[in-house]
Amino acid sequence: MDWLSEVFSKGGPFFIINTFFLAVVIALVVERAMYFLGRGHLNAKAFLEQIKRLLAANNVDRAKKLCDATSAPVARVAKAGLNRLHRGEAAVAQAMEETMTDVTPEVKTRVGALWSMANITTLTGLLGTITGLINTFASLGEANPAEKEAKLSEGIAEAMYNTAYGLSIALLCMIAHLLLSAAMKKVISDLEAFSLRFENLLAEGAAAGGAQGRGAGAAPGLDRND
Repeated sequence: MDWLSEVFSKGGPFFIINTFFLAVVIALVVERAMYFLGRGHLNAKAFLEQIKRLLAANNVDRAKKLCDATSAPVARVAKAGLNRLHRGEAAVAQAMEETMTDVTPEVKTRVGALWSMANITTLTGLLGTITGLINTFASLGEANPAEKEAKLSEGIAEAMYNTAYGLSIALLCMIAHLLLSAAMKKVISDLEAFSLRFENLLAEGAAAGGAQGRGAGAAPGLDRND
């Protein structure tokens, strides 16, 4: 670990500031990764099939309990629709749309901050580079010839450490932003597809129920004609 302490001693104050930003980036990436792999992850198609089977058996309460078993956005949207099931198709669609509006910011939160952190760490690294060079050339004028080479070497090392460190953190931010953005878009796409399929499922159920009602009403009419 001696090399690490040496790098920090040579990196200067902006190197330490970028280390703080690195800790923020790592915490952000870990939190979002845990969300998309855990609480925010749910197979929307399989979940819809489970709800479809429960609704076909007229078991709405079991469908609601299935939604309560997870806090995934898809389950919350489904629960909102099931709670309004008795009010008709339009009320279900409105409830699901309102819930999607509520959960979408939760899915998107802090992902965009990674792009800003990439710019911030790059600029912080460049500031460390510039201040390192300024301090180096300022000290060369006061140093004796024997010390000039050592001071020049230390100043260039500080400048390069800051540049490399800032760019490395920025690269990490950009890669993480790419991966997390893809996960975010998938969750939102699943939400939209699930909402549409759920509404279609209810519409098909209503149409089937109406057809059965008309069929049941036709029989007495036939009897009277006889």
